[in-house]
Amino acid sequence: MENLMGLLRIHVFRGVNLAVRDVVSSDPYVVFKMGKQKLKTRVVKQNINPEWNEDLTLSIQDPNLPVYLIVYDKDKFSFDDRMGDAEFDVRPFVEAVKMRLNNLPNGTIIRKVQPSRENCLSEESCIVWGNGQVSQRMFLRLRNVESGEVELQLQWIDIPGSRGIH
Repeated sequence: MENLMGLLRIHVFRGVNLAVRDVVSSDPYVVFKMGKQKLKTRVVKQNINPEWNEDLTLSIQDPNLPVYLIVYDKDKFSFDDRMGDAEFDVRPFVEAVKMRLNNLPNGTIIRKVQPSRENCLSEESCIVWGNGQVSQRMFLRLRNVESGEVELQLQWIDIPGSRGIH
């Protein structure tokens, strides 16, 4: 617990224009990896524009580690097919949380992260203050695949007894 900074809640909204891996569609799910942690969403049957609307939570010990995500197509009789991957850096988000901003008007943009060759963002991602907390919504363009994006949102959860963010 003393090494834990806090929790990162990842709200996985949806996939957009994912690759077809079965005859006419795919059965996609997303796997998130950070260090030794691995989480996955449920499978959405026969949909290349799946709506997961699912919350997954990672324990953050080292914010320098990137978060990897891989989209797979669930197959019954063979190995699941890869449908692309992406990664994102949690450091800009953690830095914004460290500012300990309070009493800002809802919707205040703390920081903007621009798409670049170093990240998988498909458009500008804003770190925003709202409802008493910091959040970041992002659209990630999948790599190593012909098409596809995943939309998610990050939220920080402080844990009593953890070392917290300093």
